[in-house]
Amino acid sequence: MILAGLATLPGMNTDDAERHRLEAAFTAYAPRVWGYARRHAEHHECDDVVAETFAIAWRRIDRMPSEPLPWLLVVARNVLANRRRTAERADRLWFAAVRELWQHVDSPEEGVAERDSFLRALEACTRVEREALLLVAWEGLTPGQAAAVAGCSTRAFTVRLHRARRRLVATAGQDAAAFTDTAEPRLRLVRPSSPAGGPLRRGPIAAEGPRP
Repeated sequence: MILAGLATLPGMNTDDAERHRLEAAFTAYAPRVWGYARRHAEHHECDDVVAETFAIAWRRIDRMPSEPLPWLLVVARNVLANRRRTAERADRLWFAAVRELWQHVDSPEEGVAERDSFLRALEACTRVEREALLLVAWEGLTPGQAAAVAGCSTRAFTVRLHRARRRLVATAGQDAAAFTDTAEPRLRLVRPSSPAGGPLRRGPIAAEGPRP
């Protein structure tokens, strides 16, 4: 599947020695690069790491040695490091936003306690599981709608959601199920009243349903 995607790289529509060289390297070493990625990343990330590694190899085909595996693994290592830095920054921004925008329907004291409990539980989830929970519980999307946003099939999304809820309950207890109850959501976020960034208007995001 990834090999077919090589045809979309700039210049890959030409029938030349460099193209054949890259395709030969991919055929011989893509499984090894995938295995390296799997030792350092989650399963769902590995295809992307392989694709990005060979996209870089194509751009730098003149630097790829005749025995390319060590070189390809260095490229993959750098791809993984860049993805990790991006993901870590996204996590910091994500958790900071949740802390800032959290609002509870009851008292502020209870809201802070539940917020911290919820965040600790979310830390036990993978990134895709967290996204699944929040798309359903806070954005008010159906699994089919949320799957389209997440870029996966509805089946894959429901598996993520099930795993996330299971982790949430295991970490925060049975009461955590109410955190993702879209029928009667307990949790709220604040959001800007206008794209211009004016005063924040408080209100339930999940109850409003999907936004265009």
